[in-house]
Amino acid sequence: MPKMKTKRAAAKRFTLTGTGKIKRNRANKRHILTKKTRKRKNRLGKPALVSEADYPRTIRLIQR
Repeated sequence: MPKMKTKRAAAKRFTLTGTGKIKRNRANKRHILTKKTRKRKNRLGKPALVSEADYPRTIRLIQR
């Protein structure tokens, strides 16, 4: 049986932290920035963690 391969698109979007959580980038910071507040844009630039509900599906994509 062949080796299981990592989904490369997912591997580029997510990183594992030292404690095993999954870090992700936030959406909505690419365009139409004039109507968004400075506070909101600053928050969107910082990474977030993948939610508990999405964790099993995401870990399956990046650990193969």
